[in-house]
Amino acid sequence: MTMQQPLWWQSGIIYQIYPRSFMDSNGDGIGDLRGIRSRLDYLEWLGVDAVWLSPIYPSPMADFGYDVSNYVDIDPQFGSLSDFDALLADVHRRGMKLVLDFVPNHSSDQHPWFQESRRSRDNPKSDWYIWRDPAPDGGPPNNWLSNFGGSGWTYDEARQQYYYHAFLKEQPDLNWRNSEVQDAMLEQMRFWLERGVDGFRVDVIWHLIKDEDFRNNPENPDYRPDAGSHKRLLATYTTDRPEVHDVIRKMRQLLDSYDERMMVGEIYLPVERLVTYYGAGGDGVHLPFNFQLILLPWQAETIRQAVDHYEAALPPHGWPNWVLGNHDNHRLASRFGTEHSRIAAMLLLTLRGTPTLYYGDEIGMIDVTIRPEQVQDPFEKNIPGLGLGRDPERTPMQWDGSANAGFTSGTSWLPVAPDYRTTNVAVQQEDPSSVLTLYRELIQLRRREAALSVGRYRSFCTPPGVLGYMREWGNRRLLVLLNFQPCEQRIDLEMLGGEILLSSHPGRHEREVKEHCLLRPHEGLIIALQETETP
Repeated sequence: MTMQQPLWWQSGIIYQIYPRSFMDSNGDGIGDLRGIRSRLDYLEWLGVDAVWLSPIYPSPMADFGYDVSNYVDIDPQFGSLSDFDALLADVHRRGMKLVLDFVPNHSSDQHPWFQESRRSRDNPKSDWYIWRDPAPDGGPPNNWLSNFGGSGWTYDEARQQYYYHAFLKEQPDLNWRNSEVQDAMLEQMRFWLERGVDGFRVDVIWHLIKDEDFRNNPENPDYRPDAGSHKRLLATYTTDRPEVHDVIRKMRQLLDSYDERMMVGEIYLPVERLVTYYGAGGDGVHLPFNFQLILLPWQAETIRQAVDHYEAALPPHGWPNWVLGNHDNHRLASRFGTEHSRIAAMLLLTLRGTPTLYYGDEIGMIDVTIRPEQVQDPFEKNIPGLGLGRDPERTPMQWDGSANAGFTSGTSWLPVAPDYRTTNVAVQQEDPSSVLTLYRELIQLRRREAALSVGRYRSFCTPPGVLGYMREWGNRRLLVLLNFQPCEQRIDLEMLGGEILLSSHPGRHEREVKEHCLLRPHEGLIIALQETETP
């Protein structure tokens, strides 16, 4: 692997679609595969390189697809395998890639594997899930918690045992210490690889292995009640166990037996632990998801330190990646404010590494207020009142100013944002000053400039409140300046002149800059500096 010939997942841009909310083709209020297929022209116009679909497998929908009852089919709500094949063919015909969400940590309790496992203690799949006898007092075997609130253990009358579930009780955890489970799950992945998918985003991959001695998790010394009771304990013995890397190595071996397939791992861990998931010498996850831009305070100095720290921690074979939004976190325009959304876009699309866009962020969609009677998310239902629910960031894509924002002809499964008549694709495609236009211009510039897509990263000294860094490829040097402040900032260019390639905000007319430049409030600039000989 060389940067002279980067692989598609290194130079490309991934676009996440939450299928229920992207486009409905049949009027039932739920997005589907035919709907996605009908909007591929838009994604091609935008310029993204790969589409990642959140789960589309058969499911009782206790957690909207993250409770899988069959790993090798399509839920009828979304369509059929024929619909999937047609979508995949259309994606590939446009020169794009398709990445599937894969959910290996847990299945639905309606999956035939679990139905057999719970039947008795001596059936062929009795050890395919995590079962334990009750504690001496009849209660749960230990103190492990569910990430959706309450105990992580549920008692099953048939087996007279508890089973462990890191999330809902309808999502029992598979026993990845069982080699039969490993083989079976690898076969589920192979099914889709043979069908032609280009990779997987692997859900909660750091959860796969649990402590073999079932030790109690320690108390969290930094626990705050407003974070939710599920944060009361540290997940020391339920996540990030050393043996998980053995499992990932097997997944990687399977992927490497095909051409240019890739794996993204969902991992919420500190950087020092995160980078271990690249494996030794490239036998781990291709891209362990880096969520720092979602989790960190929106401050220039904090982000500069985080980027520099991450770059320094990466192993030689590790390719970086960045994420600003997803289906589990509040919309970036709601987290940072609309005035910061433009420099957020410039940050995501100019840092070194693979960026992932979340549908709707490119038009500035915001969280939608969900009334109690409209709540769908089981997380919010289990832990109400703390604002942890994920419905606000999962609302329908806003395509135009017609009813339901052009998403459905029926009743939408979640309400459409009240601003959809002005915040939508159709309006913003025609507006040269829109945030959608900015995203498209950034993507086009990234494609033209190797310095942005695969070039080196170097920090650049700037005043407080301004984030600056260089992207370099050969003699080409691009300077990115992002003003986080509501006031103008003067930036010394160290006696270097250059040309402004792109501003995050409309109204910037001058192109040439000399020894310094002025950044307007909340403005970002990309400047091509005068070329010099590379040392």
